[in-house]
Order: sequence, then structure tokens, then C-alpha cells
Amino acid sequence: MFDIKGYFKRRAEGKMQKTEQERNAIRLAFTNRYLNFKTLLSLNDKVLEIINEMEEALMGSRSFGMAFIRAHCTALSVNLYKIIQNLNEITDQRNQAFLGVFDGIWARIDQELKKKKKASQGAWVLSLEAVTKEMADQTGNKMAHLGEVKNRLGLSVPDGFVITAAAYEFFMEKSALQEEINRRIQFLDPNDIAQLHETSAEIQKLIGQAPLPTPLEDAILSAYRDLRIKVGEGVRVSLRSSALGEDSQEASFAGQYRSVLNVSPEFLILSYKEIVASKYSVPAMAYRFNMGFLDEDIMMGVGCMSMVPATAAGVMYSADPGDSFHDSIVINAVWGLGKAVVDGSFTPDLYVLDKKGPGILLKKDIAKKEKKIICHAEEGTFIEEVKEQEREAPALSDEQARRLAGIAMRLEKHFGTPQDIEWALDPDGTVWILQSRPLMVLGKEKAGEEVQSSLPMDLLKLLEGGITASPGVAYGPAFLVETTVDMLQFPLGGVLVARNPLPQWAALLNNAVALVTDQGALTGHLAAVAREFKIPALMGTSTAFRTIQTGDMITVDADGQKVYAGKAAALLARAVERSSLMKGSPVYHTLEEVLKHIAPLHLTDPEGPHFTPEGCQTLHDIIRYVHEMALRELFEKEISFSEKVAKKLVSNVPMPLWVLDLEGGVRDGFNGNTLRIEDITSAPLLALWAGITAFPWKGPPPVDTKGFLSILAESTMDPTLEGGPGSTQAGKDYLIVSRDFFHLSTKLGFHFSTVEAFLGDRVAENYVWFYFKGGAADRQRKEQRSNLIKTILERFHFWIQMKGDMISARLERQEKDYLAERLKVLGYIILHTRQLDMVLSDPGRVRWYVEEMLKELSTIVELPN
Repeated sequence: MFDIKGYFKRRAEGKMQKTEQERNAIRLAFTNRYLNFKTLLSLNDKVLEIINEMEEALMGSRSFGMAFIRAHCTALSVNLYKIIQNLNEITDQRNQAFLGVFDGIWARIDQELKKKKKASQGAWVLSLEAVTKEMADQTGNKMAHLGEVKNRLGLSVPDGFVITAAAYEFFMEKSALQEEINRRIQFLDPNDIAQLHETSAEIQKLIGQAPLPTPLEDAILSAYRDLRIKVGEGVRVSLRSSALGEDSQEASFAGQYRSVLNVSPEFLILSYKEIVASKYSVPAMAYRFNMGFLDEDIMMGVGCMSMVPATAAGVMYSADPGDSFHDSIVINAVWGLGKAVVDGSFTPDLYVLDKKGPGILLKKDIAKKEKKIICHAEEGTFIEEVKEQEREAPALSDEQARRLAGIAMRLEKHFGTPQDIEWALDPDGTVWILQSRPLMVLGKEKAGEEVQSSLPMDLLKLLEGGITASPGVAYGPAFLVETTVDMLQFPLGGVLVARNPLPQWAALLNNAVALVTDQGALTGHLAAVAREFKIPALMGTSTAFRTIQTGDMITVDADGQKVYAGKAAALLARAVERSSLMKGSPVYHTLEEVLKHIAPLHLTDPEGPHFTPEGCQTLHDIIRYVHEMALRELFEKEISFSEKVAKKLVSNVPMPLWVLDLEGGVRDGFNGNTLRIEDITSAPLLALWAGITAFPWKGPPPVDTKGFLSILAESTMDPTLEGGPGSTQAGKDYLIVSRDFFHLSTKLGFHFSTVEAFLGDRVAENYVWFYFKGGAADRQRKEQRSNLIKTILERFHFWIQMKGDMISARLERQEKDYLAERLKVLGYIILHTRQLDMVLSDPGRVRWYVEEMLKELSTIVELPN
């Protein structure tokens, strides 16, 4: 007899078994896809972090070079290629054509990275009589300005000629030097002083050993013969750098390149190569890096002029760079050659004259001048003792000082900006102009009575006096520098203390917070570089090197010409934060242009008509598109996610969550279409949920006018901000669970959070990971919110990485009960920092919210000590 009941029972059981098999197959397929998706997420985070680092570099005050840009672009390329390949794994290779979209965007980035300056045109050698300021792209600014002074102003400038940038390029090309140089500097870190010294020595040796092409050597020697005919037999010459970019309004390159004085014809070619090689001196390479100049843009011109037999020489500024009104002229003078002034080896006489009333001498300080630098009878220079009767005599008469002041005003008027002028006085009393370049002027503010009176009575004054070479106030550990070994050990954020302000110390200025020297003057090369780097510099203190010890924590008040032991907080409150030296430079511009193809996000609406591979205009677009396609493939297309596997979580929390149970994350026997938290058995998720639901969300905070305008501006200008719930862009948040594991990616308002955790019995496998980024307000407010989150998580001993408004926090290898408590903290943060960026306008508000949140957290978890 046919068992009809048994038949239907077996049939029902078979259907159930088949359904369960289908579910298991779907779950297994999903698990494999999810593992690929998890890898994709990890790569996605890495790429966003790289982009964030590039944006931070553009907005920050630290210097970066082409090596930084190239390395980050390479990292982006490698990781994005992996991301696309991962998408193809998830989609069964249906997105191979997407690699072509990536290749097109990368080609535009590569084009920006490979842009080259056009080769210099024109003669290899030009007579100074043929040079004017319009020829700076051939001769460099220094010699172009001197040609202008000689030929259009009619002032006395020594006769000579210029070996042009075209000659430099010809030398580099014919000697095959540029390729070797590029190989050595491509990934050079100029903050690594040891590596910088090694590379510098290698390159300078290469240049020194390379033969000068015969046609170029002949052209230089021919120009010297013409000069000898004009000036006379036995003429000695000075060779000075005149590189492109040098002596400009933006950068002086003061003292960074070599000058060779009193050169005979036999050593003319060797001296030329020495100056070309000095392009790769340690301070010159560090200076270019910190100022954002591309190596290939700096072509070395060299000026060659007849020597002036100087009885006195020096430097004058047509404005006092430390005077807010710039209404005085500053002159430094020594006996003999002016080299002693610019390299700070001797203390010069000081003359200050009133610009408003020409000829009025406001100040005159005559130094004791025991030595002077003069030309050797055969070759080069040497130091000679000054005669006893001249040691305390002024190097200039008052009338000569007034005459120099008149020349300074004339040069300033002609060039339309304050000038830094080198001059020499010959035995006949003729004033010769050896340099006239733009002067960087910085006003200073004397410490007010209220600031000085607020200093602690027990604050020890280590020294007082000297010259304000660059204004400002700074605090840090002193570090005495006297040798190359000292340079290698100089710490980031240290106060550089030296006997003499030698130009080579400029390589350390980007890492220094202040500069103090025994010798030196306002007009020296290192003083000029300190002003460009905007670090306080106090020179001519006489006693700093023996009064201050390495490691002493000191406050340098360059404005007040004092150095204090310890931290003078009242003075430091006036300190101005250093801005980027690189803004507007070629390297800065390259990063700006590269980021245009990387950072903007145009694909904001997944349902929009342009959300296609062809709609991707930047690498960020690719990231967004790949992420969305992976989500759709993973959760919606092939596995009938909403009907067969995923369940909607119903709760009072404003988070539209869809749950996928990998294994054991939902109670046995559950068979509904929607879940409640009571149906969840995933231990780590329940810990997170305890933090989410501990306190009800109070809703959006009341926004001040500035906060509202910030949000309005950001939402208008930033296409990365998507619509909130109810818009076509809102989408779903996905929650993947198992008994010991969960992964949650959620978008609340305008910020994105990811939390992932595994809490098992094996401590070595346990971890909690948290990622946070975004907001609706401006960058400052978003970063304030990230600082708030960072402060709280640090209190709970998370290991944290923070870049801009992005936070990545992690705990691992801890007991599961310990990590469950930390998940409560994360749950609380996810919900209660929602839209908080709107009101975090300053650090004070951040501190207030931190205290309030810690009070609430203390009721659900124990606050660590």
C-alpha cells in the first residue's frame, strides 16, 4: 500500500534539505566573495590613507620633494591595480575592461610627473656689457641684475662675462652626467643628513672628474682673453654662481653655492667646474628640497668678473628686514674683502642711516677688527692681521656710508623692491657693486611690557644682547654644532647653537626651531636663509656657545635679544606658526596638479547616469565605483541577498542594517525575514550594540552660524558629500556576523565608520579594528572631531593612526572580555559623534565634549587610569 503520508513527508524533507543545501551553497559562495571583498576594503583604506597623506603634505608646513610625490603615486598605482583585480575576482572577471579606465587616468598623472623644463637657448658665453635683467633665463638673476646695474643705471660694476645656463646644459649632456645624477637623487631623502653628505660627495666628484667639452672650454678662455685685453695683463677674476632661480624674490639661495675669488687663467676651467659642482653641495640640495625647487629647473650660470682690490667691503640692505616700517638702511663693513661679512666669520662695523632724511646717521657701532681677508699675490685669498692702529678704526667714513646709502636707495627705486647689495671700495674710493638682489623683509614686534612682566621671576636669563637676524620666539632643546658629525646628529625641533653662522648650517634649518650664534650679522648669508625659513635667529651673542649646553631646554626670544633657560610660556604664546616654505614652488605645483587627477570625487550618486566606468575622472572615482560594484555583486546580484541570505535588522537605532550570518551569529532555528537584536548571538556585535544603545542619541547638535556656513560651503564645494537617508544615494549598511566575528560598514550622516572584531578563546587571534572618516563641515571642524575620537580612544589604550580627519584604531592579542569592553566604547562613539563636526569650532569645545562623553562612558565601562 502506497504510504501517501510518508511520501509527502519525504518530499517536504527533501525540499527542506535542498533548500538548506542551497542556503549553504549561497553562504559558501558569499564567504569566498566576502574574503575578496575584505581584501578590497583593506586595499581601499590603504589607498585613501595615501591620498590623505598627499593632501596633508599640500596643506602642511613640512617640506616634501619629488621623491615623496613619485613614491606615493607609485603606491597608489600598485594598490589600485590590486583593487581592480580584486573586483574581477568578485565579478568573475567581468570588469577587465576597467583597467583601461585606470590606465587613462594614470597616463595623465604620469604626464605631470614627467614634465620637463625647456632647454636653455642662446650663447654659451655673454659679455656683461650685453646683459640686462630681461636675460635672467639665460644668465641667472644675479648676473642679469648686475648687467642691469652696469648698463642701464651706469653704476660701477666690474667688467666680465657670464657662462650661461645653455653652457651648463651642454656640459651636462656631452659629459653624460645628468642621467647619473638623476639616478642618485631620485629617491634621496634630504632630511637624512648622512645620505645627503654621501650623495653630495659622489655627485661633486663626478662633475669634478668630467672633462669640459672642448668647444665650451675654448669659448670660456676666449672670453677671458677679451677681458684681459680690456682690463689689462694679469687680471685675476672672481667666479660666482648665478643659477636660474637664485637671487629671486622667492628664494635667495644665499651662500648655498660656491664662489671662487682671485682666480688666474690657469685655474679658470677648474673653478668653473667647482661652482657647477656646488649645485650639489649639502646645503644647496637641502635648500632646494625645502623650498620646493625641481633639480632639473636649476641650471647653473656662472659670472666671471675682474677682481676689485678692495680696501673695505661689505653688504648693505636698503631696508632693515627686522623693522616693521623698513625706513632705515643697514650697512655692514669690514677691512679687505666682503667674504668675512657674508659668511659671518668676522664681526663687522654697523651703520644705520635714515631713509627719510638721507645722510642722517642713526647708529654706528665700530667693531674691533683684528683680521681681514685679502687677495693673495699669486692665487686665491688669505687672512691677514689688521694693523694695530686700524683695528678699532671705522672701515667707512661717515661720508662714505652716506654715499653707499644713496646708492642703496637708487637701486631699490630702480628694481622696485628692497635690495640686498654687496659692495667693495677700492683704493681710489670708487664704490663697486658686486650684487643687488631682492631682500626678504620681515617685521618684528618687540615684546610688550605686559609680556615681559608676566614671565616667571625664577626664569633664568642665559644671555642678553646680539642682533635680531630673523624675528620670532621658539622653544626647544639646544644642540651645539661645530662639525659635520654634529650635523649628522642634529635633532628635529632643536635649537641650533654655533660659534659662526656658516652657510653650511643652512642644511639644518628646516629641522631647527631657532638659531643662535656667537658671531654674525644681519646681512650674512645664514641670516638671510633663516628669514626665508621663518625661524627666529639671534646672532652676534659672543657667549652662546660657552653658555648653553647641548640638551638644555631653552626659549629663544630673537625679538627681545634674549635666551631663557626653560619654557617662557608668555613669550611663546606670541609665536607665529611656520607656514609652508613650498607654497607656489614647482614641486608644490606638481603635487597640486597630480592631485587633480587623484583626489576629487565626481561619482556621488550610485543611481545617477554617470555612475559608470567611463564616468571615472580620478583615482578617487575609481575607488568609489569599485567599492559600489563590489557591494552590489556581493549583496544584491547573484546571491539574491535580500530574499535568501540577508535579513533586515529592526531597531530604534538610526542605522538601516542588513545582516548576513556566516555561521552561528543568529540564534538557531530563526526563520524570519527581519531580525531583532534579541535574535543576534554574535558576542562581539552584542558588545558593540551595548555601547550604541547605552544612551539615546540626542539628535543633531545646535549649530552656530559659522558652523552652518561651514557645512553649507563644504556641501556646495565638496562633491564627496552624499545625501542622507531618504535620498537616492542613501543605500544600505551591511553587517556580517558569526559567533565570534562581525564586520560593520556604516554611513551615518556624512561620516563613514567601519568596525571589525574577532573575539575567540585564542588570545593571539583576537582583535578590534575601527576606521572613521568624513563629515559635513570644513576640514578644520572634521579634524577637531577626529581629535575628539582620538583622545577618547587613547584613554582606552587603542593604537591609533590619524591623518587629517581619518582615524584608524586597533587593539589585538587581548582577552575577549577586555576587547568586549572596548567595543562598547566604539559603539558609543559611532552613534554619539554623529554630526558633531558641526559644532567643534575650537579645541576648547573638543575638551568639553571629551569630558562629557567620558562621564557617560564611565557608567558602562571602567575608565583606565
